[in-house]
Parts: sequence; C-alpha cells; structure tokens
Amino acid sequence: MNPHLSILNEIKQGNYKVLARTLTLVENDLVPSALILRDLDSRADVPVMGITGPPGAGKSTLVNAITNHFTALNKRIAILAIDPTSPFNFGSLLGDRIRMAGQFNNPNVFIRSLATRGALGGISAKTIEMVDVLKASNFDLILVETVGVGQSEVEIAGLADKTVVVLVPESGDEVQNIKSGLMEIADCFVVNKADRDGADTFANNLKKIVHQGVKSIPILKTIADKNEGVEALCEWIIKPIESVNNKKEFLFAEKAWKIIQIRKMQNVDKKRLRDGIHEALKKSDFNIYRFADEFLNRE
Repeated sequence: MNPHLSILNEIKQGNYKVLARTLTLVENDLVPSALILRDLDSRADVPVMGITGPPGAGKSTLVNAITNHFTALNKRIAILAIDPTSPFNFGSLLGDRIRMAGQFNNPNVFIRSLATRGALGGISAKTIEMVDVLKASNFDLILVETVGVGQSEVEIAGLADKTVVVLVPESGDEVQNIKSGLMEIADCFVVNKADRDGADTFANNLKKIVHQGVKSIPILKTIADKNEGVEALCEWIIKPIESVNNKKEFLFAEKAWKIIQIRKMQNVDKKRLRDGIHEALKKSDFNIYRFADEFLNRE
C-alpha cells in the first residue's frame, strides 16, 4: 500500500495523531500532502458548520457549548479555529483558544487552530484543504470558527454547508452590514449574551431586516456561558439542510476557485515582490497598480 493511502486509512479510523500530522503536512505543502488531497473523498457527507461574527460576540464560548451538547450525545466533533494573522509579527492570535481548554482532554473532540495567512474574510485555500482532510475522518460534525463581519465574510459560504452569524445586542453597526453581505451567507442568526440590555429590541430589529430577504433565516437567542438557548441552536444545526438551488454547485465552484487561485499564485515570489516594492518606492511617480502590472508581466 502507498504510504499516503496508509495515512488516509489511519485518518478514516480516527487516529488523531496521524490526523494532526497530516494537517501540518497540508498546511505547509509538505510531501505527501498533494497525493493525500488527490485521494480524498470530496463528497464525504460530514456536515460543516461555519460560525462567524465580530470579535467579542462570544463565538468561542458558543462553540464550546455546542461541543458539550453533542459530545454528551457521544458525537465526535472537529473544531477548526481560524485566527487572524498579524502582517507584522506573522503570528497567530490564539488567546481565545483558552476558553476551549476543557475540550482538549475529551477523546471525542479534535481542535486545530489555523492562521488566516492574510486571507480576506479569514478563509484561505488552506482552510478548504484542511476541512476536506477532517471530512475524511470519522467526525459527526465539523465546526469552523472564524472572525470578522462584512462583505469579505461571504467567503465562508464556499466552505460551510450552513453558516451561523453570531451577534450581540451591542452590534448596532453590524445590523447595517447585514444588508451588504451577511444576509447572503447567514443561514441562522444567533443573538448571544441575550441577557444584556436591549437584546429583545435588537433581535426584533434583526427579524424585520431578515423578513425583507428572499430566504427564511431563523433568529435564535443564546446565553452561551450559561448554556441557555444552546439546545435549540443544536437542534437547528442537525436539521437536514433544506434544498437550496445550486447550493452544492456553488460550494464546489467556490472551492475550485480558491484552489485554482492559490495554484496560479504559487510562482509569485513574495521576497522578489517586496524587493521590487523597495526599489519602486524610491521613485517619485510610484503607482501600485502600474507596479502590479509590470511585476505580473515580468513573472
């Protein structure tokens, strides 16, 4: 048997150590990650749930509560936590993973953090590849937690079967953004920290906006740190996905777009790009768009 097929076999059987090593191979484009990806079952029928929303909305606490609910039913859960990467320190902000600390010793839970590598909306091609590896294992549900709100977050729609947008009563500005992006991706809105002042008014305003849309989007209220409202959300999560016109084709087209995009960019030398910028900035007539044209013509 080829080594990469043996790896895939171990992943299917739920070997976390092999799974973790494989995700590292895929994340860093190391051999034999390309072979592993090409032998994955792309139609693996494991539901992928995207959970997004602004910083401070309590996404990690909510993911923790959802995980507790399903593991109590002996379900196996994979969590991929997408962390914003700073362009200055090239590091990943993993602070809110501390809230998940209780899950690390749970044999039915697998947690992995992934830096966004500067991808707009927090979804990089690596995210897609790593989710596909997780789908090849024996999980009952994959949760992808990502930060941010706005038009850029539409990218998560190319990854998740269902997307939950988490907001808090103070998210007044986000309500304005709903019309320009979030409505397209949200399959469910969760008003978390619903014990705060203004939660009911906020949820009602949200309902008015949602009713103007073409699809019916449930609005649920939770208090994740007290485990209130979580059961209703989990019931929605396991509901069969309603047939949406061309949804599957859209998802795969988005995935293919990302994969092709990253392949096309592989030959772009980032260091040469920075060196070129260094020289170009010395000229008084520097223009980033002309620079990009010239750089692409040289590549």
